[in-house]
Amino acid sequence: MSPTPSLELAPESAHRSDTRLHRRYPIALDVRCSLLKRGRRERSGFTRSLNISSGGILLEAGDSLPSTGMLELVITWPFLLDGVCPLRLVMRGRIVRSDRKGIAVKISSHEFRTSGEAATERRLEDRSRVLDRN
Repeated sequence: MSPTPSLELAPESAHRSDTRLHRRYPIALDVRCSLLKRGRRERSGFTRSLNISSGGILLEAGDSLPSTGMLELVITWPFLLDGVCPLRLVMRGRIVRSDRKGIAVKISSHEFRTSGEAATERRLEDRSRVLDRN
């Protein structure tokens, strides 16, 4: 009998010798980026993640992103809290590298936030409509 396949993602570092402190996982998610100056949002844009770890994130390189500075990154998380509440991952960090491979950001803080009561109520209403149809 063959073993049951695992649902766990293999870290990118498993494919090559890597001395990084944190394992990186390939995941493509939409990211809203805001350039921060003196703690205030200077300008914003959108990109996609290439990989992520607990210590950093690699973003697709784009013309709208700077090559240096502090960023606030907001990612709509692909999983719901308790199956009903949308989440956002909010991170702040400094750009440590920018080249044709992408923009590497070292994360200094991160937190999950709920997307708000109105979004949760809409999600519950949508679920209830689907259940009513069945």
